[in-house]
Amino acid sequence: MTATPRENLAALRQAMKKHGLDAFVIPSADPHLSEYLPEHWQARRDLSGFTGSVGTLAVTADDAGVWVDSRYWEQAEHQLAGTGIGLQKSGQVAPYTEWLAANLPEGATVGVPADMLSLTGKRALEQALAAKNIRVAHPETLLNEVWTGRPAMPSETVYIHHPDYVSESAAEKLARVRAAMKEQGADYHLISSLDDIAWITNLRGNDVPYNPVFLSFLLIGADSAVLFADHSRFNADSAAALQAAGIEARDYAEAAASLAALQGSLLVEPGKTAVSTLAKLPESVRLIENINPSTFFKSTKSDADIAHIREAMAQDGAALCGFFAEFEQKLAAGERVTEVDVDTLLLKHRSQRPGFISPSFGTIAGFNANAAMAHYSATEESHSVIEGDGMLLIDSGGQYWGGTTDITRVVPVGRPSEAQKRDYTLVLKAHIALDETVFPENILAPMLDAICRKPMWQAQCDYGHGTGHGVGYFLNVHEGPQLIAYAALPNPNHAMKKGMVTSIEPGIYRPGKWGIRIENLAANMPVEHPAETEFGKFLYFETLTLCPIDTRLMLPELMSDDEIRWVNDYHAQVRSRLAPLTEGAAKDWLMARTEPISRG
Repeated sequence: MTATPRENLAALRQAMKKHGLDAFVIPSADPHLSEYLPEHWQARRDLSGFTGSVGTLAVTADDAGVWVDSRYWEQAEHQLAGTGIGLQKSGQVAPYTEWLAANLPEGATVGVPADMLSLTGKRALEQALAAKNIRVAHPETLLNEVWTGRPAMPSETVYIHHPDYVSESAAEKLARVRAAMKEQGADYHLISSLDDIAWITNLRGNDVPYNPVFLSFLLIGADSAVLFADHSRFNADSAAALQAAGIEARDYAEAAASLAALQGSLLVEPGKTAVSTLAKLPESVRLIENINPSTFFKSTKSDADIAHIREAMAQDGAALCGFFAEFEQKLAAGERVTEVDVDTLLLKHRSQRPGFISPSFGTIAGFNANAAMAHYSATEESHSVIEGDGMLLIDSGGQYWGGTTDITRVVPVGRPSEAQKRDYTLVLKAHIALDETVFPENILAPMLDAICRKPMWQAQCDYGHGTGHGVGYFLNVHEGPQLIAYAALPNPNHAMKKGMVTSIEPGIYRPGKWGIRIENLAANMPVEHPAETEFGKFLYFETLTLCPIDTRLMLPELMSDDEIRWVNDYHAQVRSRLAPLTEGAAKDWLMARTEPISRG
């Protein structure tokens, strides 16, 4: 029988007492500081009962809370009710670090698993607790004592990224990284982030839900490279690829011990390197702390990569045409369709397209009030039937050999209200405002956010999430370094470069009523005429996503001539690109949804 959150809380406090701890913290993290976690590191979820993808559980002898951002407030409030664990709304309450400092006595001890805490995270925690001389400890066995049903480590096969879709060899990528290491004076470079390792090695895996990566560390020297991973999982092709790139394979568990023999200087990204990974690093080794050079390299896709992404987007768009056609047929026939059914139908249609591998994240399908929760997740136990009047928001994506997709569309159900249509049109105007922007090369991405939000702010509306995130190339659906979000601290790493792929996804969320988001992916492409002026080089957004934006929810009388022209031009492109890939009901749906609009 699975223990309840209350039982887990009691067991955790008993273990804390045994280990001499006054508090214990369980972040949503693994040794690679991944966004999505392997089951082996889902301790916060399993022990607290809160299933959202991000959150931090902090427990003292007489209090406990989970810190989550606004995306999860409603979900967490429901799931934590009656558990003895309180909801802590990040942004409205003190961070867990300050909460601990305020609630613990002088000289107390806080425990945190060393493999779930980054170097940056540990320093922030220690700084917050320093005034009261509170110590941070890393008990090695406590979590396993409490989490008795802890899942095993992943054991899926590691495979090569299909050669037809790879534009640069692993050896060439290693050479680029080594050149960057030399510039920074690093003898070695340790990489913990799984998407960076997958990109450099041109290998992929299935260890993390939705992200085609595998558990590993990569240690690069001036003339050596060692991949720490479970090499029994490598098939013949992936093993041969490592050998061809000059990469030695060692066991995953050997990483920390191997670092003990290092001398010289070591480049690490502190926010993506766990405390446990460097536990045995000699004090004589000089740490150089900076962002992984590969983060920049993989964010700027080659022209060949962009060409493959365009094709993946076309296949994804054709799949969506089939999905929406079948979805609307079911509603018209009076069939019972739920939010959970949406995910099943999407997978059915995407699985039929060439090059499809898997979903790129868990589908968000929210009807009416559920869509007001930006990261709502329907489950078999809790979901809505799609019936009556309103709007359905669907945020979904796919992993293809040639790229990663991420798209949000909102469609009408029954008779949406005029207020819903006004909000939808406002979100569309915001989307168009950023999509049409021409901007200087190297401008910091957060500076573009206000352009998108201007129509929102003029209507005294806003949304709580960022406007855009980077997207990988058959890799993580969320990748850096660029981030279009005005709340982000100024950082030169956020510079917009040619070849970056970024989402544009403004929204409006009215709690208890409805939620709207319109999302396309776009590539930073150079303005060619002229290629450069006395003011430098400029970039524009090439829209990559190909799927109609539902015109039935638009109020053309609220749109400018240029905005109407944008919609019609976009739909003409969608029709031209997807018509050859669709047939039957899917093609009929495409043709109907790409008819030009006007003010009548």
